[in-house]
Amino acid sequence: MAVWALQDAKAKFSEVVDRALTEGPQHITRHGRPVVVITAEPNIPVVPKMTFGQFLLTMPRGGPDDMFDRPDATGRDIEF
Repeated sequence: MAVWALQDAKAKFSEVVDRALTEGPQHITRHGRPVVVITAEPNIPVVPKMTFGQFLLTMPRGGPDDMFDRPDATGRDIEF
């Protein structure tokens, strides 16, 4: 059971929420007395965080011609 003082929970709210998603309920106290419990919403999948390098590895491989489909049109004919 994780217990946070209110001022610590306010300062690190994102961490409290992340821990509620991964570790379970997070208990918040005010003046040493329990006042709030933060829990994860049921049935919400937790998406693992990936590093920028891992994200780049998910990109399609190949040259620029493989990434973009461009029409073979050469444009319009212009008389000079």
